[in-house]
Amino acid sequence: MTSRQRHPRVVILKTGTTYPSIRERFGDFDDWFLRGLSPALDTTVTDVTANDLPGEPADWDGVVVTGSPAMVSDREPWSEAAARWLARAVDARVPVLGVCYGHQLLAHALGGEVGYHPQGRETGTREVELTAAAAEDPLFGALPRRFPAQLTHRQSVLRLPPEAILLGRSAFEPHQAFRVGPCAWGVQFHPEFTDAVMRAYLEVQAPELVREGLAPDRLLADVRPAPQASQLLPRFSDYLLTHQR
Repeated sequence: MTSRQRHPRVVILKTGTTYPSIRERFGDFDDWFLRGLSPALDTTVTDVTANDLPGEPADWDGVVVTGSPAMVSDREPWSEAAARWLARAVDARVPVLGVCYGHQLLAHALGGEVGYHPQGRETGTREVELTAAAAEDPLFGALPRRFPAQLTHRQSVLRLPPEAILLGRSAFEPHQAFRVGPCAWGVQFHPEFTDAVMRAYLEVQAPELVREGLAPDRLLADVRPAPQASQLLPRFSDYLLTHQR
């Protein structure tokens, strides 16, 4: 960035908050994204659950949408308002990165279908496999064909939006990553999670996991770092820094 270039203005749409015990130890969703995004970005956080939409989409050079304990299919008024705002952002070709709930909300906003995964919850460190289309993608092109990623979700994108390009899948989840248009991405996995945060989620979720027939001890033992997945945040930052609108 030269001295004459301004810092790209990025807004993080915060769609909820993590468990209190995790927040006390590691901070909240927006903190994790701020750590992963480049400090060269001029980043603002807005809580859309308080109906605090950040002006016009075209006011921003990039948008990040966090995860949430909410469910997209509940169609809460704040969530539907955020979906309409996101659709306008995509129409304006503002780069968007939606993660977990943000991934699902983006798909819903653009005409896809979101609901509970028919096989239940996916959580822990799982392997993501990229499609052939990912090789030409600005964010995914430099990543290996397979890499570990941190996941925790009960809802999924059941049907991609029209004209979406599938970029990644897993054995459990057929829609791990997609892109619509030149620069709107959704990822079901969590590039902002560290392995420590993933372990903390499994520890908090353990009673629910047992009730659902899952084995939290085994899931905890399988947690490992996911550095390739975490590269999506600096790669999205680099995209914004090199494609200023």
